[in-house]
Amino acid sequence: MSVPAVPDEIALFPLHTVLFPGGLLPLRVFEPRYMEMVSACLRASQPFGVCLIREGREVGAPAVPHPVGCLARIVQWDMQQLGVLNIVARGEARFRIIERRVQRDGLALARIELLAEEGNEAVPEGSEVGVRLLRTIIDEGASARIEEPFRFESASWVSARLAEILPLSAAMKQDLLETDAGDRRLDTLCEFLRKQKLGRPA
Repeated sequence: MSVPAVPDEIALFPLHTVLFPGGLLPLRVFEPRYMEMVSACLRASQPFGVCLIREGREVGAPAVPHPVGCLARIVQWDMQQLGVLNIVARGEARFRIIERRVQRDGLALARIELLAEEGNEAVPEGSEVGVRLLRTIIDEGASARIEEPFRFESASWVSARLAEILPLSAAMKQDLLETDAGDRRLDTLCEFLRKQKLGRPA
């Protein structure tokens, strides 16, 4: 996957969730600042940034985000109700915020640096439990938000999908997003599975 071109500044959408590259994120957008952000992104075919909230809330006063987030590009949208946009965004590349500013309307903009693109690290020995669990989840249709092609041979892809699905704290998901190597991320997740004795999702 090639690293996408990004503008000098991107709009930020702080959320109580963590988006990983390759993941799908459905959002219900109704605040004017984010309605305008979505419209601008669609017009310019540009991504926005999803960051986990460190301080604050999703609505109201601008929240303080964690410095590492994920670019998100809108792949579906509709407005079935006036004033409410339903979108689906796909995660692209991880980034780190270099400088952040907040507009008068409350929308945060940031200069960012893209983090090193993850390779297709092979699944490390001893981490096959994670692959087996993910196969089971997909085979049973328990997560329709996982897109094909399935890349079970890639530690980066498997670990990202498991991190999205498993019942992890937001802080742990953020730590996993900030982990540069997919094989190390998968090792962490498999250790979590062993400790929790999770065989499959509830």
